[in-house]
Amino acid sequence: MKPTHRISRRVFSLATAAVLAASSLAAQAQPAVTLLNVSYDPTRELYAEFNTAFVKHWKAKTGQDVIIKQSHGGSGKQAHSVIDGLDADVVTLALAGDIDAIHNNGDWIVADWQKRLPHNSSPYTSTIVLVVRQGNPKGIKDWDDLIKPGVSVITPNPKTSGGARWNYLAAWEFAKRKLGSDAKAKDFVQALYKNVPVLDSGARGSSITFAQRNQGDVFISWENEAHLLEKEFGGKVDIVYPSLSILAEPPVTVVDKNVDKKGTRAVATAYLEYLYSEEGQDIAGKNFYRPISEKFQTKYVKQLPKITLFTIDEAFGGWTKAAKEHFVDGGYFDQIYTNK
Repeated sequence: MKPTHRISRRVFSLATAAVLAASSLAAQAQPAVTLLNVSYDPTRELYAEFNTAFVKHWKAKTGQDVIIKQSHGGSGKQAHSVIDGLDADVVTLALAGDIDAIHNNGDWIVADWQKRLPHNSSPYTSTIVLVVRQGNPKGIKDWDDLIKPGVSVITPNPKTSGGARWNYLAAWEFAKRKLGSDAKAKDFVQALYKNVPVLDSGARGSSITFAQRNQGDVFISWENEAHLLEKEFGGKVDIVYPSLSILAEPPVTVVDKNVDKKGTRAVATAYLEYLYSEEGQDIAGKNFYRPISEKFQTKYVKQLPKITLFTIDEAFGGWTKAAKEHFVDGGYFDQIYTNK
């Protein structure tokens, strides 16, 4: 090899090393970025663990620090907060209808947001179960036990809580299948709400009402919240899986207007995509959400058993139709609760 060739290769190698070093320093020199995740009530523990994992992942990948802030409340109320200007980079809410509302009221989010991530932008699922006092003194086994005289039921307000809407629709569909018509289902759900002494604005508020304030005989609960109560109040509560429940698919998306204004689209998108990673799916299962990954469904099947579930689409024609019939002003819920 001629000396000039050796010199050229050495110069090229040094130049390449310098570029790589400069790129590394540039990555390390990136200023920290802050994300706001506006979520619904029972996801506090899930995102406390997931945020720590993502911050570590993003730092290793890019050299950039991420600060993640959380906001929690009833899903419907959280959606309205974003519509009213809460500067969310991402929303991780209880139901697609709440995210659609953010699109419909100001185009904060693009119309086809559910197509941007797998599984209709729902990286985990859940369902609705019944939490009772230790030993199940009222003998609660299924939905029809909730309308018996003397049974006090705790559930949040469907006007403000996404979880409460899942609760309501699960009870409605059970009654419709058992009794044969929407009219009889309406009577059934009205009887159930006559046994509800108080409507908290969100699922976590109802959880506190039941577990800490000792109100009610049975709490209609997100599955993950039920397991957290069992873990925290071991020996004081039991979980009852009803014969039929609803497949809850809590969705996630970036808030387009905000991430483009703040320049956070890349990290916000990566944050949501990481929910689908092996670590993200494992964290979901560990926190009693049902992973969409078959690998982690199998891993957590003992704590999240297979049960008969129906979907919002097959039973109610989707969230838009269900909301118009049941939850708008003057809808079935208002008719039921006004008559209470």
